[in-house]
Amino acid sequence: MFPRKKKNTTGTISVVVIDKSRGGYKEVKNFGVAKTEEEADVLYAKASDWIRTAHGQKEIDFDGDAVMHSERIEVERVLSNISSVILNGPQMILDQIYDGIGFNRIKDDVLRHLVIARVCQPASKSATVEYLKSYFREDVSLDKIYRYMDKLYDRQRELVQQISVEHTRKILGGSIGLLFYDVTTLYFETGMQDELRTNGFSKDGKTSES
Repeated sequence: MFPRKKKNTTGTISVVVIDKSRGGYKEVKNFGVAKTEEEADVLYAKASDWIRTAHGQKEIDFDGDAVMHSERIEVERVLSNISSVILNGPQMILDQIYDGIGFNRIKDDVLRHLVIARVCQPASKSATVEYLKSYFREDVSLDKIYRYMDKLYDRQRELVQQISVEHTRKILGGSIGLLFYDVTTLYFETGMQDELRTNGFSKDGKTSES
């Protein structure tokens, strides 16, 4: 079992204890909803304490193996914590990086989910839906992703660009001398040239006739 913070669409943060068994995730206990990160940290600490104590009850050992039993419980607790870190490591790390860059200024969890999925498992939008559901238990529908892409372009594009440039300037000491921008490969295969199509070398390693 492990504690988890989950941001809600309302901007609040739910803190729950999750158990993984038989390849699935199950919410064991809800510790409440926080309005700020500080409140969420308090709930998270309570959830962590609950995990450490809820399954640490003493048992009467009639064989005189109380010490071994206690050590076994401690080993199981440590292994459980290690398992939770392994299962949620990418999300834990990338959440911190995402916030550190400043993208948490965009109050929309869909962007966070798409960014983390893109880093962990680059795939089509349809495959991303299944990846988020399988590995992060985030139920983001394909329609919601398509609707969000329109929203991102229409209303959030300038803020995303601003945050990206500000962070780039910060890590480069305040100035940007050269910027490379990679786009999806696009080429035409034809033997005839015109104003749009010119014979030349392509990124995919095609011949000079492409």
